[in-house]
Amino acid sequence: MMYYFVSLLIILIDQLTKVLVINYMEIGESIPLIDDILYLTSHRNPGAAWGILAGQMWFFYVITLIVIGVIVYYMRTYAKEQRFLGISLGLVLGGAIGNFIDRVLYQEVVDFVNVYIGSYNYPIFNVADSALVVGVILIGFITLKEEFTKEKSEK
Repeated sequence: MMYYFVSLLIILIDQLTKVLVINYMEIGESIPLIDDILYLTSHRNPGAAWGILAGQMWFFYVITLIVIGVIVYYMRTYAKEQRFLGISLGLVLGGAIGNFIDRVLYQEVVDFVNVYIGSYNYPIFNVADSALVVGVILIGFITLKEEFTKEKSEK
């Protein structure tokens, strides 16, 4: 049950921050938080990561619903035994639902975190995107650790 709370918390924070951006910023408006590094920039993304597949909402609806189903299955099947995996899946679930809500309500995703790494302007993202990335990275670490432990025990 805690894993669904993690998802709900991500969804609430994600949607709250997006509502604030929608209500208090013009699209394209940018507010510096740390000069030359971090900005709040109101942006809309009609596609997926880096704007790919722009305007393909039905595709995103179907894929997201499938992903949500798979995540819930894994949470029910494996998370009971592995708490860290459950939290990671909760992050991914919350992120997927957060961006899904945007696609249903606005037919695009509200992004606003704008990071510069030197002269590179990283694609603008949001809380849901962050939760997805962190969750997937953690799942990757868990998988690698399990494989390493499995190999070690087989020797």
